[in-house]
Amino acid sequence: METDIAERPAFHGKIVDVGVERVRLPNGRQVDLEVIRHPGGAAAVALDERRRVCLLRQYRHVAGGWLWELPAGKLDPGEGPAVTAERELAEEAGLVAATWDSLGQMHSSPGVFAEVIHLFLARGLSEVDLGHGADEVIEVHWVALDKVLQWCLNGTITDAKTLVGLYRAAAFLRQGSESLVDHQLLTVAE
Repeated sequence: METDIAERPAFHGKIVDVGVERVRLPNGRQVDLEVIRHPGGAAAVALDERRRVCLLRQYRHVAGGWLWELPAGKLDPGEGPAVTAERELAEEAGLVAATWDSLGQMHSSPGVFAEVIHLFLARGLSEVDLGHGADEVIEVHWVALDKVLQWCLNGTITDAKTLVGLYRAAAFLRQGSESLVDHQLLTVAE
């Protein structure tokens, strides 16, 4: 098991902290690792009764342009992943869901990035007012699940959480009511 020996902070931002951590690896060697700490996030695969997925076309400066993404965002302090997924679905897509299923979690880039993203399937959708943040440029689109999965294969969709979320949702739906993970998340009362 890896053991933390020392930490040298380099940057503290509003979203991430960056530092160098001296650790002892399971093989006994000591190394310095550059680590970006993030509070984690949650993403929702919102699927309507016509088997269409709500996708966002979002401008991402760091990626150099527009990306297709699931509604998602970072965990706020004291907020659980399910609450984050619900909040982001409402804020970014103007939707609420009656039924939520956990699709598990993923690590976005575990070699350097300490972030866990929790994935959910949201169904039983209804509309609410949009509440985009000032730093977001977002277009909401509805795309057939089969077409979206083709976009995953042909490289139209490149965002990691979106790829994993869509593939896991498709597998979940193929299996019927059996959960892909060890637990069913929740059913939200209206």
